[in-house]
Amino acid sequence: MANFGEMSGIKQWAVVLGGAALVTAGLYFTVFKSQRDQNTTAQAQLESKRKENAELEAYRPKLAEMERQLASLKQQLEIERRIVPDEKEVDGFMRMLDAEASKAGIEIRRYTAQPVSQKDFFTEVPFEMELDGPYYSMLNFFDRVGKLERIVNVSNLLVSTTRKPSDAKAKKTYQYAPNESIVATVKATTFFSHDMDPAGAGKPGQASVKR
Repeated sequence: MANFGEMSGIKQWAVVLGGAALVTAGLYFTVFKSQRDQNTTAQAQLESKRKENAELEAYRPKLAEMERQLASLKQQLEIERRIVPDEKEVDGFMRMLDAEASKAGIEIRRYTAQPVSQKDFFTEVPFEMELDGPYYSMLNFFDRVGKLERIVNVSNLLVSTTRKPSDAKAKKTYQYAPNESIVATVKATTFFSHDMDPAGAGKPGQASVKR
């Protein structure tokens, strides 16, 4: 076989071109083809993302409305939690009634927890209450309780004069103020979410004497 230098010019060019073709083919099937496959994969991913973005773009005009609806639902949930709390805030319930009694000008002498009642969606937590004060102040108190945001049902109302508190089934006689004329016992029932443990409301029949 003749050396490259001994070959004619045409043959030398043929060898060079043949070698270049082999190198090019080698590069194509190694580096270039691999890069092309990567580019093809990247292009497919890009087209997929573009399609996904186009589908999501259709929801953009609805986003503001969805956010308003979500804010409205959160506000409604907060209102419902104040009306029927999902926690047994018995102390808070008592403080709430004490505050209304103070505003009305009457005294709440006693809370006695009654047996709770489990319903499908809520739990009834009743308390027997003993209170006294002037007649119109007593009316004002019940009016205030009826207007509370939180639901409180009042029932089993017994009323008597301060001279005969036993007629209202009062447990104890107190040193009533000169302007106090009415003694009353009543059952006040509040409500909590049904999935909470009713033990937090106090044991049935357990009395809580305030004054």
